[in-house]
Amino acid sequence: MRISLKFISKDARIFYATAFVRSAAAGLTGVAAAIALGERGLTVRQTGYAIGAGLAGMAVATAVVTLMGDRIGRRRTLAVLALLNAGGYVALAAIDEFPVLVVLMFAGMVNAMGRDRGAAATIDQAALPAITTAERRTWTFAWYNLVLDAGQTIGSAAGAVPVLLASAWGISRASGHAWTFTVCAVALAATALGYAGLSANVEVPGERRPRVGQVDRHTRAIASRLVLLFGLDSLGSGFLNSALIAFWFFERYGLSEVQLAALFAAARLLNAVSHLLAAWLARRIGLVNTMVLTHMPSSVFLMLAPLAPGPAGAMALFLAREALVEMDVPTRQSYMMAIVAAEQRTFVSGITNVTRLVGWAVGPMIAGVMMQGHGSATPLFIGGTLKIAYDVLLYNQFRHVRAPEESVPRR
Repeated sequence: MRISLKFISKDARIFYATAFVRSAAAGLTGVAAAIALGERGLTVRQTGYAIGAGLAGMAVATAVVTLMGDRIGRRRTLAVLALLNAGGYVALAAIDEFPVLVVLMFAGMVNAMGRDRGAAATIDQAALPAITTAERRTWTFAWYNLVLDAGQTIGSAAGAVPVLLASAWGISRASGHAWTFTVCAVALAATALGYAGLSANVEVPGERRPRVGQVDRHTRAIASRLVLLFGLDSLGSGFLNSALIAFWFFERYGLSEVQLAALFAAARLLNAVSHLLAAWLARRIGLVNTMVLTHMPSSVFLMLAPLAPGPAGAMALFLAREALVEMDVPTRQSYMMAIVAAEQRTFVSGITNVTRLVGWAVGPMIAGVMMQGHGSATPLFIGGTLKIAYDVLLYNQFRHVRAPEESVPRR
């Protein structure tokens, strides 16, 4: 597989750098936010409300961007989102009053989910196709997702920084957390300056910018199908989130936290590499085929894990799943942006991201109940079944809808 970096333009580098900062901040917050809030005296319930407020703010901001981002301007919107996000981290670092903290975490879209899936990512996905060619679009998304995975991994590892600061400087862990979140705030504010370096190519031309809520019939038809399909897929993902899978390995096989950390680190590495493999494969068999033919086996591997005779077999099946499960991410993003008009990309990116946020939120609630009442492996079977159903329906609905570059015979 030949990997080329020549197509990475200045605009793409800015998107990659800013996405890395957001993802690293999200990775760190996913590890440290609840601990930090508890150290500052919040109850478990208050901590849950504060974290939920940040995620709710992400969903609301994504909905607003979906409808108005192109009218406001993508560069301007990204800069405003970055500054608001920075403000949210300042609140997380310095505000102790619970009602004020909840409001500011909502306004600042503080992301404790661990993954960057908010309003800024919606605009990134809509803008990236405008700064590359159709033939290189999937590679552009592959590198983008690799950068997100790297940021998440480094951010998660940085969750240990407050403890190290407390030990090295002789300060409390609460102060260590405050310093860490302050650094996140500064880095996020700096990305607002980075967006000023983007070219006008990332914008929808003024005469083509849709009015608020204006969506053409073709886009509505595609978006409605994608929302239903991605809702099913994200619900399945909610059943298969990392926390629940880690708990299953812990309960079923007695894996230690160190072993689980090593297992999931290997999984994240496989995820990252698979993005590039997906772009290479899509060039040869097509975007939809790559999405389905890699995603479906990944679900089968995970459903087989509970049947493995021992922990080694279960871990091998889990890692086989992780080597394939993310290959539909850059291909899905590339495909969605390819089959709609440029001025409708923000709408499609936004509405599908909101759908996924809802599915990710609902799935774990149902899965937790099932793990308690029916066995810890139950979510693996249900989540895998939902994802396979998604793959079958996706192929049935879109196998004849090709991206423009796939409709042109290659020489």
